[in-house]
Amino acid sequence: MKIALVGYGKLSKIVEQVAKERGHEIGLIINSQNLHEFTQENISKCEVVIELSTPENAFDNILRCIDFKIPVVSGTTGWYTHLHDAEKYCVEQNACMLTATNFSPGVNIFFKINEQLAGYINKLKDYHISIDEIHHIHKKDHPSGTASTLAAGIFANHKDYHTIKASLENESMEINSGELSILSRRDGEVPGTHQVNYDSAIDSIQITHTAHNRNGFALGAVLAAEYIYNKQGVYYMSDVLGL
Repeated sequence: MKIALVGYGKLSKIVEQVAKERGHEIGLIINSQNLHEFTQENISKCEVVIELSTPENAFDNILRCIDFKIPVVSGTTGWYTHLHDAEKYCVEQNACMLTATNFSPGVNIFFKINEQLAGYINKLKDYHISIDEIHHIHKKDHPSGTASTLAAGIFANHKDYHTIKASLENESMEINSGELSILSRRDGEVPGTHQVNYDSAIDSIQITHTAHNRNGFALGAVLAAEYIYNKQGVYYMSDVLGL
């Protein structure tokens, strides 16, 4: 399969390596220096796009891929206020897209465990839920997309929570009824650590996912590209992993 990369930061370079190891070819790389090459003629030489750009550019990049009728996998976060519009447009154009706040297979299993645990805790009522997340200092959005997805899983399974209350480390904040605290820390080159805390007066339950490097994200992105090849519609990592 011939893959186009849109965005060429640290993660995209690992994606490039993993894709080649799995027998694929990188047919086009688009970055801030050659945006003029992001054309239908050039993209049509590839079979799928993996989009890993910036929150400011992701939505437009995805729409362009939809217009070009090439399946697009996007792992950029921080643009999700436009997600529904992108998905609706994709369906209208009979195109194909897959988005993920985190491509790591382990993280997506973590998402499912968190959803189940929130549902169990919902029956007990005595637990306070919060999320802590740590990422590298280059990450632009906070809370992370992964933390936001964890929050969505809690909202869907615990009726007492429905709003995110986000803060950075060392910020003081007051938590009101219905708010889920997400505390974000940015530290060095940490790939990503997420911890969901279920605390009561008698005990605490904590579930944690710690990424040791970016290889899991890269592998998941390539698996997603393989999955949507020659497909139409809107997909997620739960489809890729059979979750």
